[in-house]
Amino acid sequence: MKNIIKTQVVVIGGGPAGYSAAFRCSDLGLKTIIVENYENLGGVCLNVGCIPSKTLLHIAKIIKENENLFHQGIFDSKPKINVNNIIKFKQNIINKLTNGLNFLAKKRNVDVINGLSFFETENCLNVINKNKIQIIFENAIIATGSRPIKLPFIPYEDNRIWNSTDALFLKKIPKKMMILGSGIIGLEMATIYQSFGSKIDIVDISNNFLSEVDDDIINVYKKNIKNKFNFILGTKVLSIDNNQELLQVHMTSDNNQSIYSKEYNNILIAIGRKPNANYINKKFNKILINNFGFINVDSQMRTNIPNIFAIGDVTGNPMLAHKGIHEGHLAAEVIAGKNHYFVPKIIPSIAYTNPEIAWVGITEKDAKKENIKYKTSSFSWNSLGRAVSSNEEDGLTKLIIEKDSNRIIGGSIIGYNAGELLGEISLAIEMGCDIEDIALTIHAHPTFYESIGIAAEIYTGSATDIMNNK
Repeated sequence: MKNIIKTQVVVIGGGPAGYSAAFRCSDLGLKTIIVENYENLGGVCLNVGCIPSKTLLHIAKIIKENENLFHQGIFDSKPKINVNNIIKFKQNIINKLTNGLNFLAKKRNVDVINGLSFFETENCLNVINKNKIQIIFENAIIATGSRPIKLPFIPYEDNRIWNSTDALFLKKIPKKMMILGSGIIGLEMATIYQSFGSKIDIVDISNNFLSEVDDDIINVYKKNIKNKFNFILGTKVLSIDNNQELLQVHMTSDNNQSIYSKEYNNILIAIGRKPNANYINKKFNKILINNFGFINVDSQMRTNIPNIFAIGDVTGNPMLAHKGIHEGHLAAEVIAGKNHYFVPKIIPSIAYTNPEIAWVGITEKDAKKENIKYKTSSFSWNSLGRAVSSNEEDGLTKLIIEKDSNRIIGGSIIGYNAGELLGEISLAIEMGCDIEDIALTIHAHPTFYESIGIAAEIYTGSATDIMNNK
């Protein structure tokens, strides 16, 4: 016997996109239910992704700052880490945030049902749990997120081979560790484990990393990490032998003409993620999914079925929590009758490495590719008072300006808290600011965000912190 529940909106998935959509629906007066497969709200991001990784990256940064001060004779000893206490610290942060979400759900009268759900019809959802619940809904929002991509030749059953979730549990600090994949997740994990004492090799089939980022920004990053971890690029992993005490990785960098092996205590697979879309269509197979596995949606986040919406990772790249949150708000507002559309000018991207790398809008690479007439203005942090006084002078702020209009169309920053600094550039692009709007805005001194103002002043010829070439 099934328990039948009726609701105006059911949200499938309780990650940042899902809970944001549900809470916004409730705020707009809609009776809303969240179906979440796991015990806690927050999804991958809060429980085993964004939040725990940023917690560990924060600790890694403090370790490096302490080591720098030790080498300068300011501290008498290097910091020692207690892994068990780091795990407790991380879990306390996760618990605080998940408890906060549970509190908000209760306050908004949003019911959370745990279980895996499948569409029966365009108005009926079956939830698989011990209670056998059937939900009759007017509208549904799919927010099922994504999962790590798996490679067929990797022996995942070996507990020495990790995905990003495993790595965040800090099961051990390996002496030698290989990270397969040089994307943002791979670089962030390398930052954490190197700071904790691991020797890191980053292997990627591509000849470069973060290919969407401008070369001058990447060059600053390379300078900062050249003695921290080893990049093995343009290299294909052929197989992994897990029958020895150490994992043996067989690789080639010349299309199998020569094959060599390296040994590691642990391997982290970080080659990307894929959407959790297919299981949605197991029985009710009317929702259109494209060749990349993403659910097709229009600019109001509607699928091909008018009362079923999809948001977040499951709808396509970029797979970013802040994109999903924005889409969740929009889907809720459309369901509530508002005539809103998903038309952002820009979506910011951040690699929370050390130093951080952040970019938004048009990069110089994009401008060249799209034949945009542009100019750039860059300011190195070795002339930035706050950066020098904070031992963070290895940074760079770069603005991309449309040549004819002088509008700011993009920006990239590498350095301390680059992701936070990106906010001013993002707002400038959304508001259609020209470069003088930034140059004539008084920026507090000494600050890191002052670098944006100085980069603008360099372009207008009014900068005094460096020699004025104009």
